[in-house]
Amino acid sequence: MTQVLLVLLFIGLIVLGVPISYVIGVVAFTGVILIDNLSGIVVFMKMFTGLGSFVLLAVPLFILAANLMNHGSISKRLIDLSIALVGHIRGGLAHANILVSMIFAGVSGSSQADTAGVGKILIPQMEENGYDKGTSVGVTAASSTLGSIIPPSITMVVYAGIANVSTGALFMIGIIPGIILGVSMMIVVYFISLKKGFPRSDKTTFKVKVKLFLENLPALLTPVIIIGGIVTGAYTPTEAAAFASVYALLIGMFVYKTIKIRNLPHIVMETLKLSSLSLFALATANALGELLGYYNVSTYAAKFFLELPGGQTTFILIVILFFLFIGTFMDAVPAMILFVPVILPGAMALGVDPTHLGLIIVMTLALGLVTPPYGLCLLIAGSISDLSLSESFKGVLPYFLVAVVVLITIALFPGVILGIPKMINPALF
Repeated sequence: MTQVLLVLLFIGLIVLGVPISYVIGVVAFTGVILIDNLSGIVVFMKMFTGLGSFVLLAVPLFILAANLMNHGSISKRLIDLSIALVGHIRGGLAHANILVSMIFAGVSGSSQADTAGVGKILIPQMEENGYDKGTSVGVTAASSTLGSIIPPSITMVVYAGIANVSTGALFMIGIIPGIILGVSMMIVVYFISLKKGFPRSDKTTFKVKVKLFLENLPALLTPVIIIGGIVTGAYTPTEAAAFASVYALLIGMFVYKTIKIRNLPHIVMETLKLSSLSLFALATANALGELLGYYNVSTYAAKFFLELPGGQTTFILIVILFFLFIGTFMDAVPAMILFVPVILPGAMALGVDPTHLGLIIVMTLALGLVTPPYGLCLLIAGSISDLSLSESFKGVLPYFLVAVVVLITIALFPGVILGIPKMINPALF
């Protein structure tokens, strides 16, 4: 009976529009005080201890690195390079939007930072060049999801900590799917551009391309250094995030000279605001996770999956559908904290590779960033263009659908994704 009341409370608060962090916290506190011989103080203790993780320190540090990149005008330089490379193709600005998101993803690890940094520049520019608002917002929001898939990725770091798998292994298997997804979106852009007659830019000379590449080289080296160091074991993801922040600060202050000391308090304050949103949700999710553990939810879930017909295939499809639904109203980090411990035992019992499972969950929750009503990247991009949520989703829908196709393909054929990374560095798997 208690479990039913908690589920109804959860649904009721969601329907009322209460922020998900508070919903999780209220349900956790209510559930704990309804258990005999258990004090409500357990919830607050779990919230604090749940954040006392060295791995989770990577979350604010990667957000700081992304903010430094944006304030250092590095995103603007990367946009110029991307336009020079693909701007001459029909729908060039939309192609550049996707390409710069692929590059920026390898620097920041944050989809939201990508949407804000790239969107503020490219959405107005696209509209000035004849692109409709729906396309401008849709391309920006959809391509920013690559920030959660192409390493370094904050959500991958969190999953690795929860599931006790190698962050380096997750990073390695995230590269190819991220590139495939980015190229798939560019194919969609090409056909939409032909249909709507979107413009193309003048072809940039080879000399200018080389000049822009050399100007952007310090920024382009960031993902190489970060990912290379983690994959080879030279440093941990948290150390890599700290290095990325220091590196972004140095090139912003001394190479591009666009960050001044007076800018730092504002940058730090922005980072604290963004980090607090994720970390508070993560703290309350830890408390609710403790409650789920008390009721042995993971044991029942494992038994449920083992009794289902279809084995691994059915399990994977259920996981995708479940996290697509969860992503519509919950951020990726608390969603993983809550539900990965529940489904992981079932996955292990069915023989699903936990690293492959992590990639599926990360990609699925990344799509939640562009699905209403939560869709944070969709909301950010729509606000830049002053476009309603429904119209924004119409713009993102073609890219969302192709992303679902790529996701299902990768989910059902793990050998395609795991084969090459396992050959390169089998010690990580």
